[in-house]
Amino acid sequence: MVTGDFRLTACAIAQQIGLLSSRSDPDRVRDIEQKGRYHQLEQVRDDLLAFIEGSLLVEGKEIPDLKSEQWGVICKYEEVVFARTTPEQKLRIVTELRSRGGHRRRLQRRARPQRRQCGIAMVSGSKVAMEAADLVLMGDLSSVIEAIRLGRLVFQNLQKVISYLLPAGSWSEDWPVLLNVFFGCPLSLSSFLMIIICCFTDLFCCLTLIFEKEQFDLLTIPPRNPKHSHLINGKIYGQSYLFMGTMDKVTTHAMFFYYMWTAAGIPITSMFFAFANYSDGFYGWSQDELNNFLSTGQCIYFVTLVILQIGNLNSVRNKRLSTFQNGPHKNPALFLGPIISLAIAIFVTMEPGLQILFGTATVPIKFWLLPIPLAVGLKLMDEIRKLAARTWPKGPIAKVAW
Repeated sequence: MVTGDFRLTACAIAQQIGLLSSRSDPDRVRDIEQKGRYHQLEQVRDDLLAFIEGSLLVEGKEIPDLKSEQWGVICKYEEVVFARTTPEQKLRIVTELRSRGGHRRRLQRRARPQRRQCGIAMVSGSKVAMEAADLVLMGDLSSVIEAIRLGRLVFQNLQKVISYLLPAGSWSEDWPVLLNVFFGCPLSLSSFLMIIICCFTDLFCCLTLIFEKEQFDLLTIPPRNPKHSHLINGKIYGQSYLFMGTMDKVTTHAMFFYYMWTAAGIPITSMFFAFANYSDGFYGWSQDELNNFLSTGQCIYFVTLVILQIGNLNSVRNKRLSTFQNGPHKNPALFLGPIISLAIAIFVTMEPGLQILFGTATVPIKFWLLPIPLAVGLKLMDEIRKLAARTWPKGPIAKVAW
Protein backbone atom coordinates (compact mmCIF):
# COMPACT_ATOMS: atom_id res chain seq x y z
CA MET A 1 0.00 0.00 0.00
CA VAL A 2 1.28 3.43 -0.95
CA THR A 3 -0.23 6.47 0.74
CA GLY A 4 0.60 9.99 1.80
CA ASP A 5 -0.87 9.44 5.26
CA PHE A 6 1.16 9.42 8.47
CA ARG A 7 2.73 6.03 9.26
CA LEU A 8 0.46 5.22 12.21
CA THR A 9 -2.62 6.05 10.20
CA ALA A 10 -1.36 4.05 7.24
CA CYS A 11 -0.65 0.98 9.37
CA ALA A 12 -4.04 1.20 11.06
CA ILE A 13 -5.87 1.36 7.73
CA ALA A 14 -3.77 -1.46 6.28
CA GLN A 15 -4.62 -3.68 9.25
CA GLN A 16 -8.33 -2.90 8.96
CA ILE A 17 -8.52 -3.88 5.31
CA GLY A 18 -6.30 -6.96 5.71
CA LEU A 19 -3.22 -5.73 3.86
CA LEU A 20 -1.18 -5.75 7.06
CA SER A 21 -1.89 -8.92 9.01
CA SER A 22 1.22 -9.23 11.15
CA ARG A 23 0.47 -8.99 14.86
CA SER A 24 3.91 -7.59 15.67
CA ASP A 25 5.19 -4.21 14.60
CA PRO A 26 6.30 -4.15 10.97
CA ASP A 27 9.98 -4.12 10.08
CA ARG A 28 11.68 -0.86 9.27
CA VAL A 29 14.41 -0.25 6.69
CA ARG A 30 17.03 -0.22 9.43
CA ASP A 31 15.95 -3.74 10.47
CA ILE A 32 16.53 -5.36 7.07
CA GLU A 33 20.14 -6.34 7.67
CA GLN A 34 19.71 -7.02 11.38
CA LYS A 35 16.94 -9.58 10.80
CA GLY A 36 18.81 -11.42 8.05
CA ARG A 37 16.51 -10.43 5.23
CA TYR A 38 19.32 -10.46 2.66
CA HIS A 39 19.84 -14.16 3.33
CA GLN A 40 16.10 -14.79 2.91
CA LEU A 41 16.18 -12.86 -0.35
CA GLU A 42 18.69 -15.32 -1.83
CA GLN A 43 16.29 -18.15 -1.01
CA VAL A 44 13.31 -16.63 -2.84
CA ARG A 45 15.06 -14.58 -5.53
CA ASP A 46 14.31 -16.90 -8.47
CA ASP A 47 10.71 -17.63 -7.49
CA LEU A 48 8.24 -14.93 -8.50
CA LEU A 49 5.55 -16.44 -6.29
CA ALA A 50 7.73 -16.68 -3.17
CA PHE A 51 8.18 -13.84 -0.70
CA ILE A 52 9.87 -12.90 2.53
CA GLU A 53 7.43 -13.57 5.34
CA GLY A 54 6.66 -10.54 7.43
CA SER A 55 5.60 -6.93 6.99
CA LEU A 56 7.58 -3.79 6.29
CA LEU A 57 6.91 -0.09 6.82
CA VAL A 58 8.78 2.45 4.70
CA GLU A 59 8.40 6.18 5.14
CA GLY A 60 8.79 8.65 2.32
CA LYS A 61 11.78 10.35 3.92
CA GLU A 62 13.69 7.03 3.76
CA ILE A 63 13.11 6.48 0.03
CA PRO A 64 15.81 8.84 -1.39
CA ASP A 65 18.54 7.00 0.57
CA LEU A 66 17.48 3.45 -0.38
CA LYS A 67 20.06 1.42 -2.30
CA SER A 68 19.46 -1.11 -5.04
CA GLU A 69 20.01 -4.11 -2.76
CA GLN A 70 17.54 -2.67 -0.25
CA TRP A 71 14.92 -2.27 -2.96
CA GLY A 72 15.49 -5.92 -3.89
CA VAL A 73 14.53 -6.96 -0.35
CA ILE A 74 11.61 -4.53 -0.13
CA CYS A 75 10.06 -5.86 -3.34
CA LYS A 76 10.13 -9.41 -1.94
CA TYR A 77 8.38 -8.63 1.35
CA GLU A 78 5.02 -10.27 1.83
CA GLU A 79 3.38 -7.06 3.09
CA VAL A 80 4.69 -3.55 2.46
CA VAL A 81 3.24 -0.19 3.49
CA PHE A 82 4.70 3.03 2.14
CA ALA A 83 3.64 6.00 4.26
CA ARG A 84 4.04 9.75 4.03
CA THR A 85 5.01 9.64 0.36
CA THR A 86 4.97 12.41 -2.22
CA PRO A 87 3.81 11.96 -5.85
CA GLU A 88 7.45 11.83 -7.00
CA GLN A 89 8.21 9.13 -4.44
CA LYS A 90 5.17 7.15 -5.56
CA LEU A 91 6.53 7.21 -9.08
CA ARG A 92 9.90 5.98 -7.78
CA ILE A 93 8.18 3.14 -5.90
CA VAL A 94 6.25 1.99 -8.97
CA THR A 95 9.40 2.17 -11.11
CA GLU A 96 11.42 0.06 -8.65
CA LEU A 97 8.64 -2.51 -8.32
CA ARG A 98 8.21 -2.81 -12.07
CA SER A 99 11.92 -3.23 -12.69
CA ARG A 100 11.91 -6.20 -10.30
CA GLY A 101 8.53 -7.67 -11.22
CA GLY A 102 7.19 -6.80 -7.77
CA HIS A 103 3.97 -5.30 -9.07
CA ARG A 104 3.17 -8.67 -10.67
CA ARG A 105 3.66 -10.89 -7.64
CA ARG A 106 0.82 -13.07 -6.53
CA LEU A 107 0.45 -13.14 -2.80
CA GLN A 108 -1.23 -16.14 -1.27
CA ARG A 109 -2.00 -16.45 2.42
CA ARG A 110 -3.89 -19.03 4.41
CA ALA A 111 -7.66 -18.51 4.43
CA ARG A 112 -7.23 -15.54 2.13
CA PRO A 113 -7.73 -15.47 -1.67
CA GLN A 114 -5.02 -14.65 -4.13
CA ARG A 115 -4.74 -11.03 -5.20
CA ARG A 116 -2.57 -8.91 -7.49
CA GLN A 117 -0.79 -5.65 -6.76
CA CYS A 118 -2.01 -2.89 -9.05
CA GLY A 119 -1.38 0.84 -8.86
CA ILE A 120 -4.69 2.70 -9.09
CA ALA A 121 -5.23 6.45 -9.30
CA MET A 122 -8.37 8.56 -9.55
CA VAL A 123 -8.89 10.86 -12.51
CA SER A 124 -9.20 13.72 -10.03
CA GLY A 125 -5.69 13.03 -8.66
CA SER A 126 -2.39 14.60 -9.59
CA LYS A 127 -0.84 14.11 -13.02
CA VAL A 128 2.22 12.39 -11.54
CA ALA A 129 0.01 9.89 -9.70
CA MET A 130 -1.92 9.07 -12.87
CA GLU A 131 1.30 8.57 -14.87
CA ALA A 132 2.65 6.21 -12.21
CA ALA A 133 -0.58 4.21 -11.91
CA ASP A 134 -1.36 0.97 -13.75
CA LEU A 135 -5.02 1.96 -13.83
CA VAL A 136 -6.74 5.35 -13.80
CA LEU A 137 -10.37 5.28 -12.66
CA MET A 138 -12.73 7.51 -14.58
CA GLY A 139 -15.64 6.52 -12.34
CA ASP A 140 -16.10 4.50 -9.16
CA LEU A 141 -14.34 1.31 -8.06
CA SER A 142 -17.12 -0.97 -9.33
CA SER A 143 -15.85 -0.48 -12.91
CA VAL A 144 -12.59 -2.24 -11.96
CA ILE A 145 -14.36 -5.57 -11.45
CA GLU A 146 -16.05 -5.42 -14.84
CA ALA A 147 -12.80 -4.38 -16.51
CA ILE A 148 -10.97 -7.38 -15.02
CA ARG A 149 -13.71 -9.76 -16.14
CA LEU A 150 -13.80 -8.39 -19.70
CA GLY A 151 -10.00 -8.36 -19.91
CA ARG A 152 -9.85 -12.05 -19.00
CA LEU A 153 -12.63 -12.83 -21.50
CA VAL A 154 -10.73 -11.05 -24.30
CA PHE A 155 -7.54 -12.92 -23.36
CA GLN A 156 -9.29 -16.31 -23.51
CA ASN A 157 -11.05 -15.52 -26.79
CA LEU A 158 -7.75 -14.46 -28.36
CA GLN A 159 -6.29 -17.84 -27.38
CA LYS A 160 -9.24 -19.55 -29.05
CA VAL A 161 -8.76 -17.53 -32.24
CA ILE A 162 -5.06 -18.41 -32.38
CA SER A 163 -5.70 -22.07 -31.63
CA TYR A 164 -8.24 -22.16 -34.46
CA LEU A 165 -5.94 -20.51 -37.01
CA LEU A 166 -2.80 -22.55 -36.40
CA PRO A 167 -3.90 -26.03 -37.67
CA ALA A 168 -4.95 -24.83 -41.13
CA GLY A 169 -3.29 -21.43 -41.42
CA SER A 170 0.21 -22.80 -41.03
CA TRP A 171 0.48 -26.50 -40.19
CA SER A 172 -1.71 -27.97 -42.93
CA GLU A 173 -0.31 -25.47 -45.43
CA ASP A 174 3.31 -26.21 -44.57
CA TRP A 175 3.12 -29.94 -45.20
CA PRO A 176 2.23 -29.79 -48.91
CA VAL A 177 5.35 -27.67 -49.45
CA LEU A 178 7.51 -29.99 -47.33
CA LEU A 179 6.29 -33.08 -49.17
CA ASN A 180 6.87 -31.37 -52.50
CA VAL A 181 10.39 -30.13 -51.76
CA PHE A 182 11.83 -33.02 -49.77
CA PHE A 183 9.78 -36.02 -50.95
CA GLY A 184 9.06 -35.09 -54.55
CA CYS A 185 5.28 -35.26 -54.18
CA PRO A 186 3.27 -32.99 -56.54
CA LEU A 187 2.09 -29.88 -54.67
CA SER A 188 -1.22 -30.82 -53.05
CA LEU A 189 -2.26 -27.21 -52.30
CA SER A 190 -1.56 -24.26 -54.58
CA SER A 191 -0.27 -20.93 -53.29
CA PHE A 192 -3.49 -19.22 -54.43
CA LEU A 193 -5.63 -21.55 -52.33
CA MET A 194 -3.32 -21.02 -49.35
CA ILE A 195 -4.01 -17.30 -49.60
CA ILE A 196 -7.76 -17.91 -49.81
CA ILE A 197 -7.62 -19.98 -46.61
CA CYS A 198 -5.57 -17.44 -44.67
CA CYS A 199 -7.35 -14.29 -45.85
CA PHE A 200 -10.93 -15.42 -46.37
CA THR A 201 -12.26 -18.82 -45.29
CA ASP A 202 -10.45 -18.92 -41.94
CA LEU A 203 -10.96 -15.20 -41.36
CA PHE A 204 -14.74 -15.22 -41.21
CA CYS A 205 -14.86 -18.30 -38.99
CA CYS A 206 -12.32 -17.02 -36.47
CA LEU A 207 -14.12 -13.67 -36.22
CA THR A 208 -17.11 -15.48 -34.72
CA LEU A 209 -14.95 -16.55 -31.76
CA ILE A 210 -14.59 -12.97 -30.52
CA PHE A 211 -18.31 -13.07 -29.65
CA GLU A 212 -17.88 -16.02 -27.29
CA LYS A 213 -19.29 -15.51 -23.80
CA GLU A 214 -17.58 -16.57 -20.59
CA GLN A 215 -18.14 -20.25 -19.78
CA PHE A 216 -17.71 -19.77 -16.02
CA ASP A 217 -17.10 -16.98 -13.53
CA LEU A 218 -13.75 -15.63 -14.71
CA LEU A 219 -13.28 -13.73 -11.45
CA THR A 220 -12.80 -17.02 -9.58
CA ILE A 221 -9.53 -17.90 -11.31
CA PRO A 222 -6.26 -16.58 -9.83
CA PRO A 223 -4.30 -13.86 -11.60
CA ARG A 224 -1.85 -15.07 -14.21
CA ASN A 225 1.87 -14.38 -14.09
CA PRO A 226 2.74 -12.46 -17.29
CA LYS A 227 6.33 -13.75 -17.20
CA HIS A 228 5.20 -17.36 -17.39
CA SER A 229 1.56 -17.33 -18.55
CA HIS A 230 1.73 -16.02 -22.12
CA LEU A 231 -0.96 -15.63 -24.75
CA ILE A 232 0.64 -18.51 -26.65
CA ASN A 233 2.11 -21.43 -24.73
CA GLY A 234 3.22 -24.99 -25.25
CA LYS A 235 -0.24 -26.41 -24.54
CA ILE A 236 -1.82 -24.34 -27.31
CA TYR A 237 0.91 -25.41 -29.74
CA GLY A 238 0.33 -29.03 -28.73
CA GLN A 239 -3.44 -28.76 -29.20
CA SER A 240 -3.15 -26.91 -32.52
CA TYR A 241 -0.25 -28.77 -34.14
CA LEU A 242 0.15 -32.21 -32.59
CA PHE A 243 -3.55 -32.95 -32.02
CA MET A 244 -5.92 -31.05 -34.31
CA GLY A 245 -3.26 -30.14 -36.87
CA THR A 246 -2.06 -33.71 -37.28
CA MET A 247 -5.59 -34.97 -37.87
CA ASP A 248 -6.13 -32.15 -40.36
CA LYS A 249 -3.04 -32.80 -42.45
CA VAL A 250 -3.48 -36.60 -42.49
CA THR A 251 -7.13 -36.31 -43.52
CA THR A 252 -6.60 -33.68 -46.22
CA HIS A 253 -3.66 -35.54 -47.75
CA ALA A 254 -5.66 -38.78 -47.63
CA MET A 255 -8.42 -37.11 -49.67
CA PHE A 256 -5.86 -35.77 -52.17
CA PHE A 257 -4.16 -39.12 -52.67
CA TYR A 258 -7.53 -40.93 -52.79
CA TYR A 259 -8.67 -38.72 -55.66
CA MET A 260 -5.43 -39.16 -57.59
CA TRP A 261 -5.77 -42.94 -57.26
CA THR A 262 -9.48 -43.17 -58.18
CA ALA A 263 -9.41 -40.57 -60.96
CA ALA A 264 -5.96 -41.05 -62.51
CA GLY A 265 -5.03 -44.48 -61.24
CA ILE A 266 -1.84 -43.16 -59.65
CA PRO A 267 -1.12 -44.90 -56.30
CA ILE A 268 0.32 -43.01 -53.36
CA THR A 269 3.61 -44.90 -53.64
CA SER A 270 4.17 -43.41 -57.10
CA MET A 271 3.27 -39.91 -55.96
CA PHE A 272 6.17 -39.84 -53.52
CA PHE A 273 9.59 -39.14 -55.03
CA ALA A 274 8.00 -38.43 -58.39
CA PHE A 275 9.80 -35.10 -58.74
CA ALA A 276 10.23 -34.34 -62.50
CA ASN A 277 8.71 -37.70 -63.47
CA TYR A 278 5.26 -36.19 -62.95
CA SER A 279 5.19 -34.97 -66.54
CA ASP A 280 4.04 -35.99 -70.00
CA GLY A 281 3.61 -39.78 -70.17
CA PHE A 282 3.40 -40.36 -66.42
CA TYR A 283 1.04 -43.37 -66.06
CA GLY A 284 0.00 -42.82 -69.69
CA TRP A 285 -1.44 -39.33 -69.19
CA SER A 286 -0.54 -36.21 -71.12
CA GLN A 287 0.85 -33.12 -69.38
CA ASP A 288 -2.48 -31.27 -69.70
CA GLU A 289 -4.38 -34.20 -68.20
CA LEU A 290 -1.89 -34.47 -65.32
CA ASN A 291 -2.24 -30.74 -64.68
CA ASN A 292 -6.02 -31.07 -64.60
CA PHE A 293 -5.83 -33.96 -62.13
CA LEU A 294 -3.47 -31.96 -59.95
CA SER A 295 -5.66 -28.84 -60.03
CA THR A 296 -8.72 -30.85 -59.02
CA GLY A 297 -6.76 -32.64 -56.29
CA GLN A 298 -5.55 -29.33 -54.91
CA CYS A 299 -9.12 -28.01 -54.78
CA ILE A 300 -10.22 -31.21 -53.03
CA TYR A 301 -7.48 -30.66 -50.45
CA PHE A 302 -8.73 -27.06 -50.06
CA VAL A 303 -12.41 -28.01 -49.70
CA THR A 304 -11.58 -30.76 -47.22
CA LEU A 305 -9.57 -28.35 -45.09
CA VAL A 306 -12.38 -25.77 -45.10
CA ILE A 307 -14.93 -28.35 -43.93
CA LEU A 308 -12.56 -29.77 -41.29
CA GLN A 309 -12.03 -26.26 -39.93
CA ILE A 310 -15.77 -26.01 -39.29
CA GLY A 311 -15.42 -29.01 -36.98
CA ASN A 312 -12.35 -27.41 -35.42
CA LEU A 313 -14.31 -24.17 -34.91
CA ASN A 314 -16.90 -25.95 -32.81
CA SER A 315 -14.19 -27.72 -30.83
CA VAL A 316 -11.87 -24.82 -30.07
CA ARG A 317 -14.59 -22.63 -28.53
CA ASN A 318 -14.67 -24.96 -25.53
CA LYS A 319 -11.34 -25.75 -23.91
CA ARG A 320 -12.62 -28.54 -21.68
CA LEU A 321 -16.41 -28.29 -21.71
CA SER A 322 -18.45 -30.54 -23.97
CA THR A 323 -20.55 -29.07 -26.76
CA PHE A 324 -23.59 -30.29 -24.84
CA GLN A 325 -22.52 -28.16 -21.87
CA ASN A 326 -21.90 -25.04 -23.95
CA GLY A 327 -23.75 -25.40 -27.23
CA PRO A 328 -23.28 -23.25 -30.33
CA HIS A 329 -26.70 -21.66 -29.76
CA LYS A 330 -25.06 -19.45 -27.11
CA ASN A 331 -23.10 -17.71 -29.89
CA PRO A 332 -25.43 -16.99 -32.86
CA ALA A 333 -22.52 -15.64 -34.90
CA LEU A 334 -21.05 -19.15 -34.90
CA PHE A 335 -23.47 -20.20 -37.64
CA LEU A 336 -22.65 -17.31 -39.96
CA GLY A 337 -18.89 -17.88 -40.29
CA PRO A 338 -19.05 -21.43 -41.77
CA ILE A 339 -21.76 -20.36 -44.23
CA ILE A 340 -19.58 -17.55 -45.58
CA SER A 341 -16.52 -19.83 -45.71
CA LEU A 342 -18.38 -22.50 -47.68
CA ALA A 343 -19.75 -19.87 -50.06
CA ILE A 344 -16.21 -18.62 -50.70
CA ALA A 345 -14.97 -22.18 -51.28
CA ILE A 346 -17.76 -22.83 -53.80
CA PHE A 347 -17.08 -19.57 -55.61
CA VAL A 348 -13.31 -20.15 -55.80
CA THR A 349 -13.62 -23.68 -57.18
CA MET A 350 -16.64 -23.17 -59.46
CA GLU A 351 -16.07 -19.72 -60.99
CA PRO A 352 -14.79 -20.26 -64.60
CA GLY A 353 -12.80 -17.03 -64.59
CA LEU A 354 -10.85 -18.06 -61.49
CA GLN A 355 -10.33 -21.53 -62.92
CA ILE A 356 -8.64 -20.05 -65.96
CA LEU A 357 -6.72 -17.39 -64.05
CA PHE A 358 -5.54 -19.35 -61.00
CA GLY A 359 -5.74 -22.96 -62.14
CA THR A 360 -8.60 -24.07 -59.89
CA ALA A 361 -11.05 -26.80 -60.89
CA THR A 362 -14.56 -28.01 -60.16
CA VAL A 363 -14.70 -30.40 -57.21
CA PRO A 364 -16.90 -33.48 -57.71
CA ILE A 365 -19.89 -33.58 -55.35
CA LYS A 366 -18.53 -36.79 -53.83
CA PHE A 367 -15.56 -34.89 -52.43
CA TRP A 368 -17.83 -32.24 -50.92
CA LEU A 369 -19.70 -34.90 -48.97
CA LEU A 370 -16.86 -37.18 -47.84
CA PRO A 371 -15.20 -34.53 -45.58
CA ILE A 372 -18.42 -34.01 -43.58
CA PRO A 373 -18.20 -37.26 -41.54
CA LEU A 374 -14.46 -36.68 -41.24
CA ALA A 375 -15.12 -33.28 -39.65
CA VAL A 376 -17.59 -34.93 -37.29
CA GLY A 377 -14.94 -37.50 -36.41
CA LEU A 378 -12.42 -34.74 -35.72
CA LYS A 379 -14.94 -33.09 -33.42
CA LEU A 380 -15.63 -36.44 -31.72
CA MET A 381 -11.93 -37.00 -31.06
CA ASP A 382 -11.71 -33.63 -29.34
CA GLU A 383 -14.80 -34.46 -27.28
CA ILE A 384 -13.05 -37.62 -26.09
CA ARG A 385 -9.99 -35.56 -25.14
CA LYS A 386 -12.14 -33.13 -23.15
CA LEU A 387 -13.98 -35.98 -21.44
CA ALA A 388 -10.68 -37.55 -20.37
CA ALA A 389 -9.44 -34.19 -19.05
CA ARG A 390 -12.63 -33.70 -17.01
CA THR A 391 -12.78 -37.29 -15.75
CA TRP A 392 -9.13 -37.43 -14.66
CA PRO A 393 -8.22 -33.80 -13.83
CA LYS A 394 -4.80 -34.88 -12.55
CA GLY A 395 -4.09 -37.35 -15.33
CA PRO A 396 -1.54 -36.97 -18.15
CA ILE A 397 -4.13 -35.77 -20.69
CA ALA A 398 -5.40 -33.06 -18.36
CA LYS A 399 -1.84 -31.88 -17.67
CA VAL A 400 -1.09 -31.27 -21.35
CA ALA A 401 -4.58 -30.00 -22.22
CA TRP A 402 -4.74 -26.31 -23.03
